[in-house]
Amino acid sequence: MKLTNRSKVVSNKEMTFMEKLYLPEIFKGMSITLKHAIAGPKGKVWSYPEQIKPRAKIWRGLHVLKRDEEGRERCTACGLCAVTCPAEAITMTGAERTKDEMNLYREEKYASVYEINMLRCIFCGLCEEACPKSAIYLTDRLVDVETNRGSFIYGKDKLVEKINERIDITERQSELQKKSVK
Repeated sequence: MKLTNRSKVVSNKEMTFMEKLYLPEIFKGMSITLKHAIAGPKGKVWSYPEQIKPRAKIWRGLHVLKRDEEGRERCTACGLCAVTCPAEAITMTGAERTKDEMNLYREEKYASVYEINMLRCIFCGLCEEACPKSAIYLTDRLVDVETNRGSFIYGKDKLVEKINERIDITERQSELQKKSVK
């Protein structure tokens, strides 16, 4: 299901003689590369696995679907996060809660399927701003390294926080989000 009707306009502009040669542009690019190679690294260089580069407190990383104080999922499958996502990385399917699932979900409607394609996500944070229930947040954690494209589609198994491993996101919350959680 396509949520938007975005399309790209392609121009079929005719190339000039110099653009058809390509060589001046290749030499221009190689000269820039050579200048950077001679100048060396600027600033501090981090040797990643041993040293982790400090990030800002508001840095946006891995997504998490939050639970409330009683351990129930906050997401009500309203679809606002999927609609506001400019990369169209979020897909969800809503379902009705049954009587025996009362302690699992907060509202009558919940997201039975919630997936984020991490290869498409641009980590803009619009999904967490759009969520009326403060259910989705971007944490300060890095996205895991995977070996195939299919494992970058994160489902509820990877997104919903574990009951015994709550994730603190108070640094990322705005005042409006802090009030809506209470």
